[in-house]
Amino acid sequence: MEKANWSSPVAGFILLGLSDDPGLEKIFFVLILLMYLVILLGNGVLILVTILDSRLHTPMYFFLGNLSFLDICYTTSSVPLVLDGFLTPRKTISFSACAVQMFLSFTMGATECVLLGMMAFDRYVAICNPLRYPVVMSKAAYVPMAVSSWAIGGTASVVHTSLTIQLPFCGNNVINHLACEILAVLRLACVDISINVISMGVTNVIFLGVPVLFISVSYVFIIATILRIPSAEGRRKAFSTCSAHFTVVVIFYGTLFFMYRKPKSKDSLGQNKEDLSDKLIPLFYGVVTPMLNPIIYSLRNKDVKSAVRNLMSQKCFTR
Repeated sequence: MEKANWSSPVAGFILLGLSDDPGLEKIFFVLILLMYLVILLGNGVLILVTILDSRLHTPMYFFLGNLSFLDICYTTSSVPLVLDGFLTPRKTISFSACAVQMFLSFTMGATECVLLGMMAFDRYVAICNPLRYPVVMSKAAYVPMAVSSWAIGGTASVVHTSLTIQLPFCGNNVINHLACEILAVLRLACVDISINVISMGVTNVIFLGVPVLFISVSYVFIIATILRIPSAEGRRKAFSTCSAHFTVVVIFYGTLFFMYRKPKSKDSLGQNKEDLSDKLIPLFYGVVTPMLNPIIYSLRNKDVKSAVRNLMSQKCFTR
């Protein structure tokens, strides 16, 4: 009987969301809904202009289009469930739906880590080796680079999702989180999760440590090259081509590192505060960052602003 209880699977999970703070649910529902609409609009417009405007058919904007599509997919994999949870106390989700959400969220997060590294390499070649840029970043090179980013992220997600859903939960199915986040689900397991912890640590090194190191080294060479440009106007133009990407990298990785390195509180009052922040920080990472990406690239890029104006003028003209 004890063995049967140990191995019995759960049919679904209960998401607590912000049920412990009901006063925040309606506020966050309106706030997250507005942010989600901005994400769909902003990233959707970026995808359209990178496809329709022939001037943007370059490696940098191809990667930007991938980043915008990724941000839409990432938020869509979790935000509708989060919004529903704000309206439905103790929201239930099936085991299979939870597994799908874990897979999609992890895939998008891991893919973005690799994609930002690819974009840094693109900026490095464009600024440090401009004469070789058309050869190094040809279509035969940058398309497989983007595809490999998705493939690597998806493969890592398959591994971690598979390891997680195979764990026994002993009937413990209450997730103290806004969505099916892998770390929150792992806390429900009633067996040793050392393999999961080790694999997650290895993944953090691969998808956090390696890209950050690569991006940092790339920008050291980029900045050194820009500082050697004799004219102030030339330096300004060179900085403008990579400032948007650098800003996005700082926001993305800064939030990730803060989320995973935040110290744990041991006292009961501190634990409650930590539980709330553990929910809100990933929410910031999953909603605010995708919302800021198109804004940053639009404000800091004349080509994108020009393409958006042309798209809007064409729409007005056709009417």
